[in-house]
Amino acid sequence: MKGTENIMTQTSSWTRRLPTRVGRGVHALAIASLISQIGIIVTGGAVRLTESGLGCSEWPHCVPGSMTPTPEMGIHGVIEFGNRTLTFVLSAIAVAMIVAVWNMRRTHPVIFRLAIGLFCVIPAQALIGGITVWTDLNPWIVSLHFIVSATVVGFATLLVNRTAMYLRQDDTVAPPRVPLGSRPAAWIMLVSAAAAVVLGTVVTGTGPHAGDASSPRHPFDAEIVTRLHTAPVYVLLAATVVLTVLIFARAQPDAATRRLRTGLVLLLAVLLAQAGLGYWQHFTGLPIGLVLLHMLGSALLVSTAVNVWDRSTGRFPL
Repeated sequence: MKGTENIMTQTSSWTRRLPTRVGRGVHALAIASLISQIGIIVTGGAVRLTESGLGCSEWPHCVPGSMTPTPEMGIHGVIEFGNRTLTFVLSAIAVAMIVAVWNMRRTHPVIFRLAIGLFCVIPAQALIGGITVWTDLNPWIVSLHFIVSATVVGFATLLVNRTAMYLRQDDTVAPPRVPLGSRPAAWIMLVSAAAAVVLGTVVTGTGPHAGDASSPRHPFDAEIVTRLHTAPVYVLLAATVVLTVLIFARAQPDAATRRLRTGLVLLLAVLLAQAGLGYWQHFTGLPIGLVLLHMLGSALLVSTAVNVWDRSTGRFPL
């Protein structure tokens, strides 16, 4: 019994040293979570675009009998293994985030749940990555891998928003006072952004950058799936423009509305850049540099769209 009491006392002493309120360190960890989740999307894209998707031919080992690449695997093995090791960086940030908000699990339950969720998805993504290798980069599994990562970027954005509110000591739990029609426009914007991302993975699975020369591809017509992909983009652009006009037409905005305006400007900038990159890469034969930038843009689009949706429709649960 004394041993158990000692462990409980030591644990209690350890947790007392943890933060009890959201400070700059907790907010910085939330930002690091978002940046790292976007970063692994980009590095995963680099793996595929350099045809290093099967640089490590096994999972969880890199090659039979070895967790690390062998010289025979060449640069492709190094690139794929490097992307795998980034999982440990994401894990370290996720664990640090959970520890940082441990004492706030009852006072800040949403922040704590988001932190737990971001951690739990890491092993799930690792397993999906393993299935991707086992199926020789099946495009449907590759698409699932990307969609899960994009979803996590959205939740990491929510975590950044929540920690920022506490850092500002903002007691407002209601969204900005937005004009009639703004919330439906924000929902249309979010749904169309999600559709554009999902259909974008189908375009990718039909295109030439499979990750390995022997990997299967979708048997779809590239021109048709590209046109399908652009349809929700037009809806997204229209909804964003409508929402921007409604929000900027409001006189004497409060602080929350000003932050929403900033989010809208960022979303429009990312959306226009993505559209430009999309057309540019399509008409220039999909050069890997532009494709990689387009993947980065997809992650930024998810983040900025979720940010605007959250600020214009959410109740900011704390």
